[in-house]
Amino acid sequence: MRSQPMGLPRRRCGGRQGERGAIGSVQAVVVLPLAMTCFMATVQASLYFYGRSAAIAVAHTGAVAAATENGNLSGCEAASADLAIRIGDALQEIHVSCRLNPTTATVVVTGQILSVVPGWYPTVTQTAEVPVERVT
Repeated sequence: MRSQPMGLPRRRCGGRQGERGAIGSVQAVVVLPLAMTCFMATVQASLYFYGRSAAIAVAHTGAVAAATENGNLSGCEAASADLAIRIGDALQEIHVSCRLNPTTATVVVTGQILSVVPGWYPTVTQTAEVPVERVT
């Protein structure tokens, strides 16, 4: 067996020393974009459900205001607009449509939800229908 002279480093078998850690950086290049995409999709889904529940609340509030004993369409629109302002920016470009007939009050709310994707503005539409109060 040959001995190495003193002072020279020993060489390892099976690869070059300068390639240590190369596998980890390749994994990071593949995994990080996938993880960021999953994170952004989760945030977008949360924003969708937040906007959807805000639209349901606005529609229900307007329908209840219109369905009261002395309710009317202007009360429906005022109650819906007041709640939409208090909710904040969960919904943007809100359109409220109130309908009142002898038996039911129906409100349809349409609005754009917040988005993490630039240039994409998904819309949500929710409907609430409440029976009108009658004096018997």
